[in-house]
Amino acid sequence: MHGRIGLFLRHPECSRQCCAGMMRALSPHYSFKIFTEKDVTAGMLQEVDIVAMPGGIGEADKYYEFFKRRTANAIADYVSSGGRYLGICMGAYWADYDYFDLLDGVRCRQYIKRPWSDIKRSYATTARVRWLDRDYRMYFHDGTAFVGDASKFVTVARYANNDPMAIIQNRVGLIGCHPESMYTWYDRPYLRAYWHKESHHKLLLDFVDALMNSGRTVKQELTTWETQAIIASST
Repeated sequence: MHGRIGLFLRHPECSRQCCAGMMRALSPHYSFKIFTEKDVTAGMLQEVDIVAMPGGIGEADKYYEFFKRRTANAIADYVSSGGRYLGICMGAYWADYDYFDLLDGVRCRQYIKRPWSDIKRSYATTARVRWLDRDYRMYFHDGTAFVGDASKFVTVARYANNDPMAIIQNRVGLIGCHPESMYTWYDRPYLRAYWHKESHHKLLLDFVDALMNSGRTVKQELTTWETQAIIASST
């Protein structure tokens, strides 16, 4: 067992489907504590190694409806005092300045509105991404790109326009697409050909393992992880 993840659930903004996908991808390496906004206390957060905010359906500004200042500050304080944060899609947006404010010199921006984006509207589709040294088509539904000083974070994956799609900055790991996606999500003809047979779950597991090891030497640790991944993919 690598650690315990506090997994936020508030359907549909942070949906049951996304929570289920994360649990399938990361179990049995990680155990889980499901929590809602009503459960957030400093004591509860100290029981977990990572706070994970999944994606879902809705607007990012819905955050204000259920993360009041005291709750939001508890999560920000948890990270600043040594805790880790994992955000996927909606959860990645919430790391931005306007919400939990967890990032240094980085902003979260809608990929569909970025220059030279290859996806121009919000709908369930797949995005072309390069994860480490390999190309993938990964489930996407209006996810974020990360814009800012690239020297301040490690880029794990990029979109087709070269914007960072998955990053780790200190103890914060963010992903714009959905590597936790499951077979039932690929329920339309234009999606079926891109079902990854859970291979993307391994990418997410590697990402979370790197986040667990992050901190003072994150760049060194991720460089080692990237080298190992490239060697493994070539054998």
